[in-house]
Amino acid sequence: MLDVAAELEAVTGPLKGSSIPLSDAEVSIGREPSNQVSLLDASVSRRHCLIRHEAGQFKIRDLQSRNSTFVNGVPVTERVLASGDEIKVGNSILVFVLPEAEPSGKVSSSVEFDKADTAAGSTVILRKQDARYLREAGSIQPSGRTLRDLNALVRIGNAVNSVRGLRVLEKQILESIFEVAPADRAAILLCEQGVEEFTSVYGLDRGGEFIEAVQVSRTIVSQVFSEGVALLCNDVPSTETFAGTESVIARQIRSVLAVPLEVFDRVMGVIYLDSSNPDARFDEDHLQLVTAIGSIAAAALDNARRMESLEEENRRLQAEMSVAHNMVGESPRMRDVYQFIQRLASRDSTVLIFGESGTGKELVARAIHSNSGRANKPCVAINCAAIADNLLESELFGHEKGSFTGAIAQKKGKLEVAEGGTVFLDEIGELAPLLQAKLLRVLQEREFERVGGTRTIKLDVRLIAATNRNLEEAVKKGVFREDLFYRLNVVSLRMPPLREHREDIPLLASYFASKFAQRANRTVLGISPQARACLVNYDWPGNVRELENAIERAVVLGSSDLILPEDLPESILEKAEAVSAASTFHDALRETKKQLIVNAFEQANGSYTDAARLLGLHPNYLHRLIRNLDMKSLLRQAGAE
Repeated sequence: MLDVAAELEAVTGPLKGSSIPLSDAEVSIGREPSNQVSLLDASVSRRHCLIRHEAGQFKIRDLQSRNSTFVNGVPVTERVLASGDEIKVGNSILVFVLPEAEPSGKVSSSVEFDKADTAAGSTVILRKQDARYLREAGSIQPSGRTLRDLNALVRIGNAVNSVRGLRVLEKQILESIFEVAPADRAAILLCEQGVEEFTSVYGLDRGGEFIEAVQVSRTIVSQVFSEGVALLCNDVPSTETFAGTESVIARQIRSVLAVPLEVFDRVMGVIYLDSSNPDARFDEDHLQLVTAIGSIAAAALDNARRMESLEEENRRLQAEMSVAHNMVGESPRMRDVYQFIQRLASRDSTVLIFGESGTGKELVARAIHSNSGRANKPCVAINCAAIADNLLESELFGHEKGSFTGAIAQKKGKLEVAEGGTVFLDEIGELAPLLQAKLLRVLQEREFERVGGTRTIKLDVRLIAATNRNLEEAVKKGVFREDLFYRLNVVSLRMPPLREHREDIPLLASYFASKFAQRANRTVLGISPQARACLVNYDWPGNVRELENAIERAVVLGSSDLILPEDLPESILEKAEAVSAASTFHDALRETKKQLIVNAFEQANGSYTDAARLLGLHPNYLHRLIRNLDMKSLLRQAGAE
């Protein structure tokens, strides 16, 4: 059973209105009754998806379902779930709910050092080589107390190794120490380098109350860290060591015990105990036992701390990948794009996006805008190739009334409309030379004038440009300004064509099928395996836009619940048939070679040399050919020598 209460709320579908607790580490969802969540729906695969709890997170993974698993409207292969995410499985929408943790007050103590020195005469020092329970078992002398201590160590070891999470582990260790030592207060102090830099401090009193400020002796802690020894000090108020210490006077401390937490010959922390009860003194047996507990606990604490560090890094990377966008794809190439958006969104740098038509350059531009500080301002897109040159200047910069025939009123240009936001100039390579010069001034001076105007207008926009042309070649040919190119090419991104991340084609196809099925008000249960293979094998010269059009056509013209190969455009089917034909041809050619070799060996009575002569081949080449065709066992049966 999980210690994290999470559940699915069914909004639509057969389980509508019910709550499904995610009480197991792994919960499968599908049509078969054997699934923990069974959905009696023809559009759901037998085993559709899986929700797994691991490392403090819930992950959903699609099990190669027929029509994909959607999270917040996007098909996914695997995704970390956040509270409130909508999961679409067939006709069911399930909302993932993870209750917020109850505030538990402080989980980390602070440390305060007493300004005092220890008196050597009042201190017992235990070195590692003298620790009773850290030597070989044969060297331990049996006694009643020794047996009790060994049983306690076994019990504590089992408890420590069954706990996950640094704070829970520290609490378990301190509570176990209270059971075997007469301490009033106990603390675990962890650090990276020296006693001045504690990375973790956690303290409890005997009643289990959290201690906000743990007070320790700097001298004792420093000696434990520097020498790796355990220390015991009794009759504290009577020694000069603690005579003037405020914490000792206030809490009437009588005894102090401190042991090292050592991993790979490196002291990573200290267990620190003190007591105010004059009748409950620490003795050397307590020192021996707590030293052994520290040895058992050190590795577990180190692992827990490393695990928390890894989980924190994982959360950071997940946050980096959770950038808001409208793109579909989970391939490494698309993950690089999402990381680019994450890194660039918060900056105001000009961005130049390269890529073939239909690769999603405008989607990237809008994602950069929506994740930036300008998200609440306009994002204005202009296709420089779709507007005539004599009109594009007015579209970009606006015009004054009467500046040209037909200018019956003042008009703000796209740049002015986007004030405070983002301007996306698509197909920037098609910009006329005159407009290139005016755009260069905007980038350099952040100001412009309307067509026919004289008033200078200040501008605060972020510019993102895109092109499917090679601008470096255009600069060499003199059709694109070199200075403008360098002004635009501050940060650049190349969008990969669809043929370079084919693993995203099934996800994209499922997304488009769902989108157009809903728009056409018809049921589409998914894409058949044969149709999916056709889609993956096609090169998509028109990229994602061509795939979108192909799926829309299939949804509109198809007559069955599944998208079939015959619903796809002819160009895609011709490519699939060519691949199939090539495969058939090569299979036939391979079998023909095998038969010719067998016939030659039969005529040569099994002689390699004679068979090679009959085939017109060098014997060495024949040997290699037989090995490549995997014919050795076949010829051996035929009596080849």
